[in-house]
Amino acid sequence: MPATAFPDFSRARVLVAGDLMLDRYWTGATRRISPEAPVPVVHVGAVEDRPGGAANVALNLAALGVTTSLAGVTGADEAADILAARLAAQGIEARLHRRADVPTITKLRVLSHHQQLIRLDFEASLAPLEADPMPGLIEAALADAHLLLLSDYAKGTLADPQPLIQAARAQGKPVLVDPKGRDFRRYQGATLLTPNRGELEEIVGVCDDDAMLVEKGQRLRAGLRLDALLVTLGERGMLLLRANADALHLPTQAREVFDVTGAGDTVIATLAAALGAGVELAEACALANCAAGLAVGKLGTATVTAAELERAYQGVEWQPVLDRAALVAAVAAARAAGERVVMTNGCFDILHEGHVAYLQQARRLGDRLIVAVNDDASVRRLKGEGRPINRVEQRMAVLAGLASVDWVCPFGEDTPESLICAVKPDILVKGGDYQPDQIAGADCVRANGGEVRVLGFLPGRSTSRIIGAIRER
Repeated sequence: MPATAFPDFSRARVLVAGDLMLDRYWTGATRRISPEAPVPVVHVGAVEDRPGGAANVALNLAALGVTTSLAGVTGADEAADILAARLAAQGIEARLHRRADVPTITKLRVLSHHQQLIRLDFEASLAPLEADPMPGLIEAALADAHLLLLSDYAKGTLADPQPLIQAARAQGKPVLVDPKGRDFRRYQGATLLTPNRGELEEIVGVCDDDAMLVEKGQRLRAGLRLDALLVTLGERGMLLLRANADALHLPTQAREVFDVTGAGDTVIATLAAALGAGVELAEACALANCAAGLAVGKLGTATVTAAELERAYQGVEWQPVLDRAALVAAVAAARAAGERVVMTNGCFDILHEGHVAYLQQARRLGDRLIVAVNDDASVRRLKGEGRPINRVEQRMAVLAGLASVDWVCPFGEDTPESLICAVKPDILVKGGDYQPDQIAGADCVRANGGEVRVLGFLPGRSTSRIIGAIRER
């Protein structure tokens, strides 16, 4: 567990400047192939618009509680109106330069069953035709900001970032840059750059090992007059390079990689939030690394909340086996983050495909799935001598390894009613042929405004049947 207190991000004020986009998601079921062409027909059931690009960086900052302002260029169209409305709804002060000669950059993704089928891009270069509007857009907001964050997606808004960098440094404000392209000289004099390894090797050449990566990275950092270089390494984490300090490698903390979209935005936003809140650089990078691990476990350009990050940074997110007190605290933090909590229970003595399918189905009902597990004594009372086959510690370890399960907690009573009443999940789930009124804890859940659901099991799959088949052999 980190030795220092978790930072108060509400103290930070960050100005973001860069390429603004609108990310659109059309989601629906696919049940047939089009008679017009060999492509699936998607029956669109949900449409979602999310701010993307530099606007997603601003959303990440706002989700952490940072006072956030944003400057960028859009078209003069409906997409710009939607983008402005989404930003305003999150309390982000948006300074938009609207141009009638270009569309707002829009990326439309069509998804079905959590798979992206196609992406359609609507865009034109945002590079200024005459005078660059960006220095004027940031001028007034810079005085109130702790730092300037440049989010470059190579769309043209930051075609000439030097006036912005120089304006911020003249006021003693740090400048963080998420860079793009093969010419990092445009960013010289900034405080810190956050390239990924591929982007760095485009500049310095292929690095055969970590020693070469550090050597070439440090040479680039010094040549660009940067205070630091933070290189993201994908599944290997991050590498922080500073002047007069050893290279610091931060291993990844991702539990499961679901979608890397926007993970770089989360990294630089968390880094900016931490630095703006007064956190020292190395710890700020550790927080950013932790946030990246959370972001890649979500679908699309997702944000990470301060409550989620604190939970993960203090170890709860990565320790899924919890006692009752820790579970209640984790659920409280999840609710504060607006997450929907699902809970189920059982012995789970010998885990089989029926269990896995049931837990996957339960997880889809919300954002978090809790599995309450009978301890060994309660299993014996329910199932008789000779059970359980596996001790409770072993059963919980196997459950905790499933992607669908967030937290596992043991209980010693004949039913989990006491634990359920302490947790008060949004949805209580049980498998089999139960009636909802027969399920332990149902009254507590309903009294708290929750619901009780019964899910079916796969036929012919049971632990008792597996044990019987083994004994017959």
